[in-house]
Amino acid sequence: MIEAVLFDLDGTLIDTAPDMGGALNNLLIEENLAPLPLDFIRPYVSQGGLVLTQLGFSEHVAEAEIEPLRQRFLQHYRAIVAHDSALFDGFEQLLQHLQDQGTPWGIVTNKPEWLTTPLLEQLDLDENTAVVICGDTLKQRKPHPMPLIVAAETIGIACENCVYIGDDKRDIVAGIAANMKTLIAAYGYIEEHTNLDDWRADGVIQHPLDLLTHPLLKQ
Repeated sequence: MIEAVLFDLDGTLIDTAPDMGGALNNLLIEENLAPLPLDFIRPYVSQGGLVLTQLGFSEHVAEAEIEPLRQRFLQHYRAIVAHDSALFDGFEQLLQHLQDQGTPWGIVTNKPEWLTTPLLEQLDLDENTAVVICGDTLKQRKPHPMPLIVAAETIGIACENCVYIGDDKRDIVAGIAANMKTLIAAYGYIEEHTNLDDWRADGVIQHPLDLLTHPLLKQ
């Protein structure tokens, strides 16, 4: 029986692509390079700052220059961390439903705490979460299962009674390894033509509100 719901952050709970993409484009412009279309950037957002920096600069700079650019990208992103980011459509209703049902929900993300906390605060999500595990909370990050295991321990729910929802394969790998049920957020930042069957999740949701009627939550 599912007793708790855990979400990935970027591309699952919050649409952060406008600000992540905006930060990358601000850095590109700063380096006298052309900005990239958001639709081109969007599928890579869940893969983090390094991948986004490589996306923007790998054809223009040596590999050794990527890490300093990544650090500058993160500073650009922090400056606009919640400028245009918002909950995906349907999440206000979904989170209210979980709260009304007494079902704890939380966040497990690879995003560092110094970026996660201000984002959650500005979107008024910081007070109702049962747990938030960031990318630097522990030594391990997803796809390692430990962040999910610690999240379950923190809210006092057995892993097998939790479902983890994410839009990246590493989310599903981590969830399976933690002995949780897993769902793919197909509305998130997934590259076109990705074979989701290869991820071996327990299911796929096309919209956040699909969770309300999903069989996993009816068990």
